[in-house]
Amino acid sequence: MAKDSEIIFPPGMEPIGEGHFAFACHPGVECFTVCCRQVDLTLYPYDIIRLKHSLGLDSELFLRRHVRLIRGDNPFFPEVKLLLSGDEPPACPFLGEDGCRVYDSRPTACRSYPLERAVGRKDASTRPEEHYFIVHHPYCLGHAEAKLCTVAGWLRSQRLLEDNAINALWVEMDTLFAGNPWKGEGTAGEKQQLAFMVCYNIDGFRRFSDQQQLVKQFALGREERRRIARDDVELLKFGWQWLKLILTGKSALGKK
Repeated sequence: MAKDSEIIFPPGMEPIGEGHFAFACHPGVECFTVCCRQVDLTLYPYDIIRLKHSLGLDSELFLRRHVRLIRGDNPFFPEVKLLLSGDEPPACPFLGEDGCRVYDSRPTACRSYPLERAVGRKDASTRPEEHYFIVHHPYCLGHAEAKLCTVAGWLRSQRLLEDNAINALWVEMDTLFAGNPWKGEGTAGEKQQLAFMVCYNIDGFRRFSDQQQLVKQFALGREERRRIARDDVELLKFGWQWLKLILTGKSALGKK
């Protein structure tokens, strides 16, 4: 029986903790790139920023070429999926003869595997805790490789620390959207379209922000303004605070 305040994990899912796991992925593994075919890949806002930079595309053009929208777990906001190629079987559009053509900018789900991250807390008074589990797809032979890894080492080697930090902010926004803060708008109302632009069309949001002189409306320091002006991730964070203000009336942004 679980003790009071003990986190209960689903059957068969035991966190790795500080233990080791065996895994490696490289061209010498027989299943190399199998995971890039018939893949059902969700793209997060930070994924799109990284990919569109890697490809040299405006985010609006990236969305048109490489994205499809579905109704996912959030009934009030669409989920963004990678649009696969028309090959048989369908494959990631960034898969080349030698492997991933955008490897350094690949999405979070790709760089995380074989780890799955869960965030939970024992009760409302405690800070959230990160837990990691091993995901094992039957076709993946990387689990049979001799290389031993730790969670901390994998996070560093795959450059996942920034992903996790930004995706945690995205979870806050997705949770807000799931509460239907645009009641009465109907599907694809004005606020929903603004929210989608901020989250996924960062170049469109930059154009909108410049036209409306949005950043100038808030009490931001000079250095923060400079970061927002030159860095899409900083603009995304600003945009999320702006959306919170619009949808809830509460935000870290201070009006002038």
